[in-house]
Amino acid sequence: MSTGDKAHNTAEKAKGKVKEAAGKAVGNERLEAEGRADQAGGDVKQAAEKTKDAVKDVLGR
Repeated sequence: MSTGDKAHNTAEKAKGKVKEAAGKAVGNERLEAEGRADQAGGDVKQAAEKTKDAVKDVLGR
């Protein structure tokens, strides 16, 4: 996984945590849900990058 991809995915997860916390603080369920979705998106992208890296390692590329 490239450093840029990792940083982007980590930033997306952090943004999601901030949104979720803000939604909880003001009682906005939609904002909370968006935050959870952003976090999940970052997790999925990070998992995909790790899978790509594992395949490259196995194939020797």
